[in-house]
Amino acid sequence: MDSRKYESLVKNLLALAGIEINGSNPWDIKVHDKSFYKRAVTEAELGLGESYMDGWWDVEKLDEMIYRIVRADLQNKVKRNYKTALQLAGFWLINMQARRRAFIIGERHYDLGNDLFQSMLDKRMNYSCAYWKNVKSLDEAQENKLELICKKLYLQPGMRVLDIGCGWGAFGKYAAENYRVEVVGITISKEQVLLGKELCKGLPVEFRLQDYREVNAPNEFPLKKFDRIISVGMIEHVGYKNYRRYFEVAKRNLKDDGLFLLHTIGEVRSTKNTDAWTHKYIFPNGMLPSIAQLAKAVEGLFIIEDLHNFGADYDKTLMAWFQNFEASWYKLKKKYSSRFYKMWKYFLLSSAGAFRARSKNQLWQIVLSPNGVLSGYNSVR
Repeated sequence: MDSRKYESLVKNLLALAGIEINGSNPWDIKVHDKSFYKRAVTEAELGLGESYMDGWWDVEKLDEMIYRIVRADLQNKVKRNYKTALQLAGFWLINMQARRRAFIIGERHYDLGNDLFQSMLDKRMNYSCAYWKNVKSLDEAQENKLELICKKLYLQPGMRVLDIGCGWGAFGKYAAENYRVEVVGITISKEQVLLGKELCKGLPVEFRLQDYREVNAPNEFPLKKFDRIISVGMIEHVGYKNYRRYFEVAKRNLKDDGLFLLHTIGEVRSTKNTDAWTHKYIFPNGMLPSIAQLAKAVEGLFIIEDLHNFGADYDKTLMAWFQNFEASWYKLKKKYSSRFYKMWKYFLLSSAGAFRARSKNQLWQIVLSPNGVLSGYNSVR
């Protein structure tokens, strides 16, 4: 196919989403290098993201452009080429999230620098979707989310809580301060442990640099079970080959009358691979579960007591993160490159657009119990 045919194909596809090349709308693409057309067609999402980072094209409102692309389902109208598909073949051939590979995501993403995340996130450092019901600021929305989790778990003073994927300890600090519980948090990020311990100093919040599969391993006795378990934004790193194992670990560590709250981004369709650009640049080995995959994984282990979708709130959260990142770039650029700026901008704004479309990415909070709440679970919103 010659270059003119690639250009024609891209223009026709984008027209389906109401996007023009060099048009006047803020979501219209401005092409600076015509090699962009072939790259977008042959490399799909990887080519689109990399060519943006390379300066081959630009757009005034990246989030609005991606919103239109996802809403028109264009991502499923362009097929990955052999090279790109081969890069993702590991998701089928091997266990990309095996225990020996568990710390890759920590080293390549969460250990990028606490200065970056402190500049971007809310004051409590929540790196997950906020809950914007009846609030206006990011700080309020993230506290709203933490309070929502505590209420859904019906926390009581003296309870012992396991936080799988605890980040910098935002939940642990909030729950210990406001509900007088003891929290054990596990993470695969050395930087999160260092800063988390400082932020939670003086509180009954323990940090462990540990893979989830190592929590109270079967050969460890005595097994001290938890009253409650939460996992916020962590199962996205578990992978479909390990979903069952993940829930078995949770079941092993939870008391018979306990509750487990899972907070996760999800896909509307079941997949066994990931977005190639995101895998390469942002979340290596990441994978979004579907409701079908989660339901199959919990079958026989847990009762699904409640399912709450507030995916639209992730759009607002991501836009707030980008505004903080943009406002802080003047100091961050001393450490991070201009190419990193374009990469991170693409990550945040393309994610916001995808959630805005509502047809692909979702955000679920799922409450699980080992045996069913006898009197019935009262949902909290």
